[in-house]
Amino acid sequence: MIHPHPKLDLIHSKKHILPLPLALIIAILIIILTHAVAEAADTTRSTMQGKISLERISPPGRDGFGYRLIYHVPAPIEIFWRFKTDFENEVLTTNQEIIEHRVVSFSDNNVVTDNRYATWPNLRFLWQTTVDWNQYRLAFKQLNVKDSLQDYHYGTIQLSPAGDHTKVTQIAFFNFVGASLWVKYPWYGGMKTTLTSLARWEQKTALRYKREIMVTAIKNP
Repeated sequence: MIHPHPKLDLIHSKKHILPLPLALIIAILIIILTHAVAEAADTTRSTMQGKISLERISPPGRDGFGYRLIYHVPAPIEIFWRFKTDFENEVLTTNQEIIEHRVVSFSDNNVVTDNRYATWPNLRFLWQTTVDWNQYRLAFKQLNVKDSLQDYHYGTIQLSPAGDHTKVTQIAFFNFVGASLWVKYPWYGGMKTTLTSLARWEQKTALRYKREIMVTAIKNP
């Protein structure tokens, strides 16, 4: 038993016990405090995962559009980094926004992938991603911009530790015919719904990915 006051230690040393009402009050206070701390932690996690920040920004020195997307996923950075750099992971096609995904080529730091998206199902997007393994950073650019009616499309994804979560900051710049409508369109298929849907999917998938890794670690210590 831990006594919060020296006098209680003295009473205990003389083999006295606390009066029942006081002992009961202390027990109740401990239970209330424990639940309050747990609820506060759950609320913090829920708020962290629930908030997705999407801000429109302008490309440096050229015409076009851009965004800064910030969200948190419920997995430590080491685990989520494994997920983000697993370019051959078939789970990517479980995202309703991604129709097709395949790796074209890869080296230690550069990966080229070929994707098709629900928003533009008839177009293919060829991406080159440069991996900075030390900084938890991905830099991407579209290689076949003319084939998909784009002028340019490039950006970065930066992961940062946030306790038992990972903060994701994605910045991208682009321009194409109809881009001004896409960034403003408030319903399904517009920039906001597309990007927030991707973020929500990553939050759920990261949690499942973390659990799978933990189960594997237990089975294969």
